[in-house]
Amino acid sequence: MIVSRSHRPSKCLSYSIPSLTRDVLKGKTCNHPFRRTIASGSFLSSSFPRDAGADPTEVEQRVAEMGAKIRRLKADGISKDELAPLVTELLALKELANSKENETEKVDKTATIEKRGGDKQRVELIDSEIRQVRLEKAIAMEEAGHNPYAYSFNPTHTAAELQCIYEGKLRGGEEDENADVTVAGRIMTRRVFGKLAFFTLLDESGTIQLQLDKKRLGDSFKDLKAWTDAGDIIGVSGTIRRTDKGELSVYCNEWIMLTKSALPLPDKFHGLTDISKRYRQRHLDLIVNSSVRETFRKRAIITSTLRQKLNELGFLEIETPVLHNEPGGAEAKPFETYHNSMGMELTLRIATELHLKRLIVGGFHKVYELGRIFRNEGISTRHNPEFTSVELYQAYADYNDMMELTEDLICGMCSSVSDTLDIEYGENTISLERPWRRVSMHDIVKEQMPEFDFSQLDSSKSASLQLAKDAAKANGVPKVDSLGSVGEVLNACFEELCEPTLIQPTFVIDYPVEVSPLAKPHRSKPGLTERFELFASGRELANSFSELTDPVDQRKRFEAQAAKKAAGDEEACGVDEEFLVALEQGMPPTGGLGIGIDRVIMLLTNSPSIRDVIAFPLLKKEE
Repeated sequence: MIVSRSHRPSKCLSYSIPSLTRDVLKGKTCNHPFRRTIASGSFLSSSFPRDAGADPTEVEQRVAEMGAKIRRLKADGISKDELAPLVTELLALKELANSKENETEKVDKTATIEKRGGDKQRVELIDSEIRQVRLEKAIAMEEAGHNPYAYSFNPTHTAAELQCIYEGKLRGGEEDENADVTVAGRIMTRRVFGKLAFFTLLDESGTIQLQLDKKRLGDSFKDLKAWTDAGDIIGVSGTIRRTDKGELSVYCNEWIMLTKSALPLPDKFHGLTDISKRYRQRHLDLIVNSSVRETFRKRAIITSTLRQKLNELGFLEIETPVLHNEPGGAEAKPFETYHNSMGMELTLRIATELHLKRLIVGGFHKVYELGRIFRNEGISTRHNPEFTSVELYQAYADYNDMMELTEDLICGMCSSVSDTLDIEYGENTISLERPWRRVSMHDIVKEQMPEFDFSQLDSSKSASLQLAKDAAKANGVPKVDSLGSVGEVLNACFEELCEPTLIQPTFVIDYPVEVSPLAKPHRSKPGLTERFELFASGRELANSFSELTDPVDQRKRFEAQAAKKAAGDEEACGVDEEFLVALEQGMPPTGGLGIGIDRVIMLLTNSPSIRDVIAFPLLKKEE
């Protein structure tokens, strides 16, 4: 129900907010169910402040009486000197009234001071007191016949819509009296000046100011002051007015509490700066940081655009299993689990590749899946144990077709959230204008190691492997002694020396066969595969193959991976017999592509960490 002049609360409440607390502390009987909970100690802190002064209603009454007395004496001709003490008393009473109105805000401020002082125990005490005051306000509302937790509400406009509609309209002090708008949102700031109040209301689209005064709201203005706090969710109806200072405002005729917030907002509304707390309490991060809301709004647009574009190109999105008998499709350590009723050891998927390829074998020409991948690996600004990727497969295509498609998809995602293909990332401006650079792994490594050419080595000779290792170590590449092939050493040199330098979008093509177990051999370069990875801002964004369709060759590569796994390599895969049976049925020439969605969103939103673009990233448990 809207709280308005025609629906004001009963004046016969058995307890005011301060008296309720006082009576509970004195052990008086509490019949209300919420009161019984408070009296039992579930909510109440033993050091909750007792009522230290006059009731706010009494103070307001004394202000009114003193004002009337001063006006009578002035009419009777009293001198200024005789009137001065009474005026001083009136000003003191008004100051006391204002302090009572902002009692909760003062407690909030105390909490802030204690937080900055570093007294953790006192912070918890103050926060519990704030919570207690707010819960008592909810009780008072219920006793007055108003539900502090509404069932529904129907706004007519958002904050952004009103800002747009009235842009350039209404001069300072003007009102659109014909407007009839209803908005809802969270109170972010609350300023009360006697019979006038200004709230900042936040909804999904942005903020708008509310102007509320006793003249329009009548007795419900007193309830507004007594019951609302920053963080509450309210609904209001009214006209539109631009204040004398030029601020567009909803000039409220009615208001209703939609959800009473039991906890205060972070310090000063922009004060949630602790990175760990931002990730751990993402709901608060979203409330107080508009840039975070914008990042996740863009994420939703980007993923929706990607799906729409693939669907328009004729791709079908088909879901594949998350639980696998045999991990495959990537080199990564899986998460392990167990199915009780089936008595099966299973892993969470590390890729969607092998099941999607089986769909190609089954006769689909274009398939994809956008979904979560799980890898039991370390956490960094680029890695999260669960992340989002899109994998797609197209029959009768190769990795050259996939390069064209990759450019098309990423440029389309960029255009959905930006009006330019030149984007800022950190200190760099990255241009996504096509075409993007294409360079072989051999050539780009030679740029960093001009004195050594991997392409001249005969990988079948053991001496070549030692020469490669010596050259790598001479250039500061670590951990190459344990590598067993020239191709692996080449890849290590690329990752260490080249990858961080690839700021502009670059396709690195033609990878060694030893690090590409699912890619087709290069049609003209022995020892290499038709594979590319896309890099930008110094990190990998996408991976693609001309897919291996020879089942005999595929089995040999699986067996080589299985040997590495048996030797202790936790990221190596085993032999997936089910996939090999499907491949022996015959798979057409196929191009495959995987894009790391989180990293693309990092790039397009200028986010330095993958945790900034995952709503609820995995975090260590707090001690």
